[in-house]
Amino acid sequence: MTKLKVAGTWGGILEVELDNWTLTMLRDEVANRSGLDPESIKLICAGKILKADDGDDDPKTLAQLGIKENSKILSSRGAAPDEGKAIMAEEERSRRLSRLKAAATALSKRHVDGSLPMEDYNIELEDQGGQQVKFGSETDQSATMMGLMLHAKAKSLIETGLYVDALEVLAMAEESFLLCDPKILELVDNIPIMEIDIVWCYFLLRDLKCLSDAGFRLVKARKGLERSHGKDLSRVRLLQAGQCPELALYVRLELLEGVVAYHTGQNDKALNALKSAHAKLLQLQIPDETLSVVMGMGFHEKDAKRALRLNNKDIATSVDFLIEERAKIAQKHKDDLQRQKEIFEQKTYGVTPMNKAVDMQMLDRLVLIGYARDLAAESLRRHENDFQKALDALTSPEVNSSIQVYIESRKRKRQEQQVGITVDELVSMGFERGQATSALEVGGKREDIIQRLLSSPAANLGTASASGSAFTENGGATSSTNNEIVAEAKDSEMEDDTADEIPSNGEEEERDLEVEGDIADEIAKVDALSAYDINLDKEVEAINEYLVMLDASQDSG
Repeated sequence: MTKLKVAGTWGGILEVELDNWTLTMLRDEVANRSGLDPESIKLICAGKILKADDGDDDPKTLAQLGIKENSKILSSRGAAPDEGKAIMAEEERSRRLSRLKAAATALSKRHVDGSLPMEDYNIELEDQGGQQVKFGSETDQSATMMGLMLHAKAKSLIETGLYVDALEVLAMAEESFLLCDPKILELVDNIPIMEIDIVWCYFLLRDLKCLSDAGFRLVKARKGLERSHGKDLSRVRLLQAGQCPELALYVRLELLEGVVAYHTGQNDKALNALKSAHAKLLQLQIPDETLSVVMGMGFHEKDAKRALRLNNKDIATSVDFLIEERAKIAQKHKDDLQRQKEIFEQKTYGVTPMNKAVDMQMLDRLVLIGYARDLAAESLRRHENDFQKALDALTSPEVNSSIQVYIESRKRKRQEQQVGITVDELVSMGFERGQATSALEVGGKREDIIQRLLSSPAANLGTASASGSAFTENGGATSSTNNEIVAEAKDSEMEDDTADEIPSNGEEEERDLEVEGDIADEIAKVDALSAYDINLDKEVEAINEYLVMLDASQDSG
């Protein structure tokens, strides 16, 4: 018998037969003495993990593996197969949530501070009327935007049954909202709704350990809703023109209040809350006949139910509401396309020295005065969107001229990159600079441009060049460059040109396009009434379940 010194999960001297024992036998013996699963044991000798040839019909002995008398064996606990999978899944989940937080942080920062959007969309804060909202400082706006983005993602996770993940994302949202001035958030119901969603997750997980926190959060939610909706819901009625969008939300709130009261021994309070929730639930039930009438007018079932719930089951009002909603959706789509067009245009102008996009409203004002759009945009870009400074620069003949020279140079660079040949190359072939510049402005492939120069009279080319730009009386400039060619150049060179303009610190921002796109998709699904549009199937079951439990406790008492 040979003695081995074992340390780690079990420590001591182990006697073995080196020529007869296999690694599997050694591992089983160490596991037995450690009280562990053999699959969770790793054996290390001379700095190497010992591996058994499980698929070998004639496994190697310990002697063949190089183990000798008095060899030191370190026994460490690895993860058992199922435990290992669980650990890997948890690590992946943690990475996914970290990516989500990082992406939400990046999006909120980019879409609040006036930076040029990297995407073809803008994320903006809106009220329930669809109007853009700007309040507080840049920090307040960024924190609120991030909180709302994370809250929207959490709601999606709740819908898919990922309640633990949803709780973590809701905690991130709560943390973000804490960075915002609390006075600003007092008049909106986003925070109370978030509190209710957190407790809803507790309930769906049946986590009784969170009862005290649940009760605390529900009190905060009730007070917050009263602040934002008004006592007796007077404010929300005024804002929603008499509609009742909030009933489903209050069904969930009162159900949760009843559940917390029941589990803390307050049966009377629980019964009152559950009865109130049940009464509201009955108000929200839509008769099949009424639903059929609205659907018969060409509306989908989900939309018809939503409209009838919001409008006290009145068919005429509900139909008017649906028609108005369709018009809003169409207008929003039109506005989104216009904003995408503006972002595309902004990218062609580059960014200011402080990395901000050109202000389109300022640009429109300068264009109304009579300045060419690209000229006005470049002046604004150089002067950090300061309207007066940009105007002063445009009214200065010298500065105006230098800006035009720069713009023409940039256009020529785009055209050269597009066709694969430069003015200097054409000049080196013997063509006059004016001819070469005009030929590039017309566009086409490299071979076409050279052939055009060879076949066209120099006088005609000179005339075309001279008409390249003309000054207006007020110092602006109008361009006679072919619009279609310019548009193609902007499309193909937009990214390269923008990159030239963006000041760089030597590092390019790393973006998680997958997660950012996922967040944007979730936001796109949200509208002003989404927070109140709740599927109440689980609430129906829970209310009936707890009412039965209360009846049973009263009978036994």
